[in-house]
Amino acid sequence: MEKNTVIAGGMGELGLGIEGILRRAARSLIEQAIEAEVAVLLEEFATVRMVDGRQAVVRNGHLPEREIMTALGPVPVKVPKVRDRSGSGIKFNSVLAPPYVRKSRTVAATVPWLYLHGVSSGHMQEALSILLGDEAKGLSPAVLGRLKAEWAQEYAHWQHRSLQGKRYAYWWVDGIYTNLRAEEDPRICLLVIIGVTAEGKKELVSVSDGLRESKASWLEILRDLQARGLEAAPLLAIGDGAMGFWAALDEAYPETGQQRCWVHKTANILNELPKAQQSKAKAALQEIWMAANRQAAEKALDVFVRNYQAKYPKAVAKLEKDRAELLAFYDFPAEHWRHIRTTNAIESTFATVRHRTTRTKNCVSRSSFLGLGFKMLQQAEKRWIGIYAPEKVLQLFAGVKFIDGLPANLTLPDDQQTAA
Repeated sequence: MEKNTVIAGGMGELGLGIEGILRRAARSLIEQAIEAEVAVLLEEFATVRMVDGRQAVVRNGHLPEREIMTALGPVPVKVPKVRDRSGSGIKFNSVLAPPYVRKSRTVAATVPWLYLHGVSSGHMQEALSILLGDEAKGLSPAVLGRLKAEWAQEYAHWQHRSLQGKRYAYWWVDGIYTNLRAEEDPRICLLVIIGVTAEGKKELVSVSDGLRESKASWLEILRDLQARGLEAAPLLAIGDGAMGFWAALDEAYPETGQQRCWVHKTANILNELPKAQQSKAKAALQEIWMAANRQAAEKALDVFVRNYQAKYPKAVAKLEKDRAELLAFYDFPAEHWRHIRTTNAIESTFATVRHRTTRTKNCVSRSSFLGLGFKMLQQAEKRWIGIYAPEKVLQLFAGVKFIDGLPANLTLPDDQQTAA
């Protein structure tokens, strides 16, 4: 019976398949490593005692189990909790399985966020060995240095790719300042353009560094795109108003329409109002950009001006100076309005990069910074979802004119559109 039990157990293991067995082993290794981490923390504070003599920092169960996607598939992980009875704020956060980690499919995807999150080269091999197993063997600091050099080379190759025959309907444009420092520049800004292709898909157009407010920085980027074959101007560019990009766009692609981001504009206007007025003003601004047609939007904008001009002229001035650029989206398909009224498409991507880069004070070279930023954005690109009604892009490229979101030949009278 005992022999049969052993055989049954063995068959049970075989039933898991090799990947299942490896995942079980991976789970054991991860839990052992995390237990070692928490043991180090408890040992560090072992001499800290309460007034009654009890230890101040103690274990306190586990966080809910969650899965980390590894090269072997999903591996469940339970991370211990630590309680600080003294109230001094001591917490346990695992370096190997931080709270934000959910996926880690390859070294290429994992190392950039580990590095940008502040995990030093010395700890990188241990972290990757736990998350990726054999794939991470040999990842010494020297190897990691070579990896970063490879990313820089990948970026350089990508940045010189041909754009001959490419065409974009929309561009989202923005710049992100990070806490990463270059040798001679205290803060590095990553300048990014995301475009919508003829198929309605979103893709990276350009990733570079420079000064967000500088026309020269943006013009250099646009001239480079033209030199690599991007002759057709995008139909519409969406971005914040406080960028040198717009002056550069006027020079490089003067035929491109300009749409100011309503999220940024709303925030800028509300900053000029007392808090007691902000909720009502925000609703009034929403009446503008949610209007069914341009005429209704113009009326709502005039109402805002009339109601706030006397008491809050600075807020009104910020709205009126970009009146045309705020309403440009009405000349494009209504199905696309949700995408082109704001820079959310690029902001959500930047949120990931911004979260990573604020965690580290590393001083990096320009090539390392661009390589790391490129790899982060490249991974984010894989999760982007295309725009609604992609077939409308082909209509735009064919020269179809849109009025209040509808093709010109299908435009309804104003009163019918308002009723709709």
